[in-house]
Amino acid sequence: MRDIASTRAKFGARLRRAYSTAELVVDAVVHILGLVGAVAAGSILLALALMQTAPEAFPALLVYVATLVVVLGVSLAFNLWPNTPVKNYLARFDQAAIFLFIAGSYTPFLAALGGTPAGVVMMSLVWGASLVGVALKLIVPERFGRVAIALYLAIGWSGVLVFQALGQALPASTLWLLLAGGVTYSAGIIFHLWEKLKFQNALWHVFVVAGASLHLWAVIDCMVIARL
Repeated sequence: MRDIASTRAKFGARLRRAYSTAELVVDAVVHILGLVGAVAAGSILLALALMQTAPEAFPALLVYVATLVVVLGVSLAFNLWPNTPVKNYLARFDQAAIFLFIAGSYTPFLAALGGTPAGVVMMSLVWGASLVGVALKLIVPERFGRVAIALYLAIGWSGVLVFQALGQALPASTLWLLLAGGVTYSAGIIFHLWEKLKFQNALWHVFVVAGASLHLWAVIDCMVIARL
């Protein structure tokens, strides 16, 4: 218990109470389903985009799919790893990967804006802020705690600054999927913070996988379906 308490103090709210076997199993199933779905759908997206619909956007799509797979894979490893010193390091990578994933999720949509001033500035801001977050999480993770949640939300919703430009470049269906994904992520934070609720961690990850799925479908919608 002392080791868990000290680790939690060092890495913040991401390391929580000891979960029951049932909670760990359900959480593992959620992660594995999300990871398998991301690899399968991401591979199809990349293949169709490269060979048919959006070869010029392939680098941006590759970045997006890579960060999606990484964030789910690292989260799976961290959440299922026993409370040993290795879990401390996985905690750093878990939180840092979220920043990468947020930036990666923006990349295909901002790439759709081309070389417009709004697209260039927003891409620079999102990746700049995310890389700073990654560096801080890897170097001084104990300084953040739950403040990181506010940073995730701030970067995640920063797209409203260029919403009008996105509205002109993307199909309406893509915008609705983007909004739905953002709302889903944000709503899931309730369960992330509700530590006493049984299966709260699994429920939080259900919302993460659901939000990621909506955004993945948004990418497929604008980069494949809308271009067929």
